[in-house]
Amino acid sequence: MEDEAFGLILVTLLMMNKNLIFGCVLFFAFISCTYNDMTDYKTVESDSVKAVSTITNDTLKSAIKPVIVTSDSLPASSITTGNVPVDSVVEFAKTMIGTPYLYGSIDPIHGFDCSGFITYVFNHFKINVPRSSIDFTNVGKEIPVSDSKKGDLILFTGTDSTERFVGHMGIIISNENGLVQFIHSSSGKKANGVVITPFNNYYKGRFMKVVRIFKSLLNLPEGEASSSHKAVHSDSKPIPNS
Repeated sequence: MEDEAFGLILVTLLMMNKNLIFGCVLFFAFISCTYNDMTDYKTVESDSVKAVSTITNDTLKSAIKPVIVTSDSLPASSITTGNVPVDSVVEFAKTMIGTPYLYGSIDPIHGFDCSGFITYVFNHFKINVPRSSIDFTNVGKEIPVSDSKKGDLILFTGTDSTERFVGHMGIIISNENGLVQFIHSSSGKKANGVVITPFNNYYKGRFMKVVRIFKSLLNLPEGEASSSHKAVHSDSKPIPNS
């Protein structure tokens, strides 16, 4: 009887703990799978970090190639001025004096950037011109600054004069006794917006060339424009911005 009672108790206990034992088996199986997954994740993460760490500065430099701008890389362009008088264009440009500087704008109500000012003035006379100053690089006929006339375009570098490509421009309004003056939209702190500026040492440091686009100026008597075929060399030393 005692043996039978003990056996009955044992069977009862086993039946009661059946679910508990099964749960424990599932729990340990889950822990084992989770551990394996975390191990795999750490391996992938470690490999990814190693892969990224192999990208050096030299690799990045070789991937990012500098863009070199030369006059040969820019398209040639022609501007048709027709019979529009030079004086009319210059005088109209002067009416814009005091208009503030605003990058990317050709709207006189809000302001001009340098090429926006040129675009607005010439478009007023139905003359189409490039929108960006750099696109004037191969426009018109290059002449020496000493032979420049009212209405010629004068081209400069941007504010960083070590970057020798066109980034600023204006319209020459006079050349008297070697004193050249031009009108432009300046981003300078002291002279901001449309102003008249002398061709001073600062702008000589940024000077690129003068180009002639007006038909009336191109048809000057040979003696008066005899030196207009000479090239202009932009080898003057840069002058720091003031």
